[in-house]
Amino acid sequence: MSKRVDGQAAYVLHLHPYSETSLVVDVFTRDHGRVPLLARGARRPRSAMRGMLMSFQPLELGWFGGGEVKTLAKAEWLGGMPLLGGRCLLLGYYLNELLLKMLPREDAHGALFDAYAAALRALAGGGADAPELRRFEKTLLKELGYGLTLEIDVESGLPVAPEGEYAYLIERGPVRSRVGAGEAATISGKTLLDMAADDYADPRTRLESRQLMRQLIAHHMGGKPLQSRRVFIELQEL
Repeated sequence: MSKRVDGQAAYVLHLHPYSETSLVVDVFTRDHGRVPLLARGARRPRSAMRGMLMSFQPLELGWFGGGEVKTLAKAEWLGGMPLLGGRCLLLGYYLNELLLKMLPREDAHGALFDAYAAALRALAGGGADAPELRRFEKTLLKELGYGLTLEIDVESGLPVAPEGEYAYLIERGPVRSRVGAGEAATISGKTLLDMAADDYADPRTRLESRQLMRQLIAHHMGGKPLQSRRVFIELQEL
């Protein structure tokens, strides 16, 4: 059944050619989640949509159709967001890649949309990337049904102790490390509590939280590699 949607807040996640004159645009919307749209004629030099379909910029879109790929009818740039550059641009592509590879199509998540928009605003403003990236990653996992347990030892049921060292069991949560247990990696209780409070001022918290989120995301992606992370590592090596 064909339907029309108008006035939808959205961001472009990915563009790829459909024909000599058109594009398929993957967008992330507030009320409809991730939606693929056919932008007819958008590759033509004089297309009004050509300059509108930019990543990391707030848009208002309208579309119609009942198939898997809808037809883009209207795109309006809402403005107010500086362009990302350098490291922040790569981090923006990292956010987009997570959404493309982990979020099912047409699965709406308003809280995740807000977390994505907040992360982009922080990156565009030149702010520290750790807090907003970790908040976005945490929200993504929670919205997909993989919410993190951070404040309770899942084995003993006791509150996480700031001075303690913990192993984080994927799909369960933290358990207190035992001397000689041989865990491959541990995370401090303070880091876990800092993550619960979205406080990333401590350098150790920033490091350990990044390592933990990388491990969790890799697990829930089923080992699929992240192209944006590979590019980022290669640039750092250069």
